Amino acid sequence: MNEILLIGGGGHCKAVIDVLEATSAWRIAGIVERRDTHIDEVMGYEVVGFDEDLPALRERCPFALVACGQIHSPQTRMRLFHALQAAGFALPAIVSPSAHVARSATIGEGTIVMHAACVGPSARVGANTIVNTRALIEHDAEIGSHAHVATAAVINGGTKVGDRTLIGSGALCREGLTIGADCLVAMGERVFKPLPDGTRLIGGQAR
Repeated sequence: MNEILLIGGGGHCKAVIDVLEATSAWRIAGIVERRDTHIDEVMGYEVVGFDEDLPALRERCPFALVACGQIHSPQTRMRLFHALQAAGFALPAIVSPSAHVARSATIGEGTIVMHAACVGPSARVGANTIVNTRALIEHDAEIGSHAHVATAAVINGGTKVGDRTLIGSGALCREGLTIGADCLVAMGERVFKPLPDGTRLIGGQAR
């Protein structure tokens, strides 16, 4: 069983812990937080260091995962991901035992596929991406890096979602679309047309 550090101790970290505890491959070595948060444990796991301690922590544990969420912006997750790479950590893809990832699908480093999610045949998911609880990514779909497919969102077959894009909870994306980079598709939206880079689809209106 390999030990892994979790970087970020907020609400998403609790969900990541729940996934890791359900696996037999990983043991959580501790949490890394910002010094100013004053968090000292998360669900019984100790905060063992702060962001500036990453190079020293790498000497004790070779594996790490970004465990902060992504709603307003991907920037914090991206910063931590690159800091972990620079410190020499291995960033494994984590898949819940209750999720299904097709044999022909590809999951990038540092990505997590959470409980009851499904990634279909020949689908591709980039690095440092969250495939959240009950999300569906159908056959031949492509999800970029540093993205978030939120709870119960549906990405139908052949759809392409760009880097750093958030597909909100319960959103439904028609098959074969291209949704650009840096987009926001709000909770419950229905996407029937391509969205260019930087689009915010909220209340049925693309801005």
